[in-house]
Amino acid sequence: MGAISDVVTPQVTVDQFFREYGERLELKLIAGEKGLRRLIREPTLNRPGLALAGHTRFFACHRVQVLGSMELHFLREQTPEARARAYEVLFTHTVPAVVLARGLKPDSGMLVAAESAGIPVFRTRHITMKFINKATIALEAMTAPRTTMHASMVDVLGIGVVLVGESGIGKSESVLALLEHGYSLVADDVVRVRLHDDCEVIGSAKEMAKHLMEVRGIGIIDVARMFGIRAIRDHKRIDLIVTLKPWSEVTDVDRLGLDQQYLKLLGVDVPHIVIPVRPGRDLARLIEVAAFQVKLWSAGHNAAAELSRRVMERIQTSSPAPPGSVPGQLR
Repeated sequence: MGAISDVVTPQVTVDQFFREYGERLELKLIAGEKGLRRLIREPTLNRPGLALAGHTRFFACHRVQVLGSMELHFLREQTPEARARAYEVLFTHTVPAVVLARGLKPDSGMLVAAESAGIPVFRTRHITMKFINKATIALEAMTAPRTTMHASMVDVLGIGVVLVGESGIGKSESVLALLEHGYSLVADDVVRVRLHDDCEVIGSAKEMAKHLMEVRGIGIIDVARMFGIRAIRDHKRIDLIVTLKPWSEVTDVDRLGLDQQYLKLLGVDVPHIVIPVRPGRDLARLIEVAAFQVKLWSAGHNAAAELSRRVMERIQTSSPAPPGSVPGQLR
């Protein structure tokens, strides 16, 4: 299998989150700019609710806090002293940031408390739950475990195929042939892999090398300009890992494919197929068929299992009946 880098779980700051998703989430910074380097330690959001009333035992203080109409109306109905105590809780030192939903405006006391604590405060026009849902998805994507593989990746009829193998084995030539067949490049040489929803892995290219390929003897080619926009994908779920190996190194060739092999990638089992390589074999066509095979497996069809079933039926029907048994009687 291709070299895999160490698994990394990124640490995300408020500033990184703001720069990457601020425009999409319509965030506007209104206080606490000096706290933008604060870490978001938990990739989810929290509505403080009862914590503003003094019940802080279960306050999720490591999360981004979101205030909606309910929280703002509650704070406005409090005495100045009670509001000040609520702000002490809201702007405790472990809170990364505070967001006011629905375009709500804070009072001056909140802004003063935020500046004093060095905690950023944002406003967004999104309704509260819509913002929480979108921001949670964004934070999960930013903090998901990730790694890199020395490999190439293509999308073959909706199946994300990662090609691994030693240098010069024929990965680039196979990818070029697949592009000519109408399929799409995801990444060349290095595949960035991240975990999504704890159940699937997503592959993509490095930002600098996106849509580009290196072909020995020719150099760098721009896949989008050469094959058209349909020949590229920014990211794709990894459904299959294909290892290309010299024929001499594959001591036991699986001729039936009865036992499906898997490789763990960020804790997820991904189907794995080894294709022996020797002169004259059409690797692109074999990779294409392997992708189709995975598509059939996912639909519940296994040709090797079907062959095994037919063989067993033939054996049972051709076996001689024991003495004294009734013809056609089940044994």
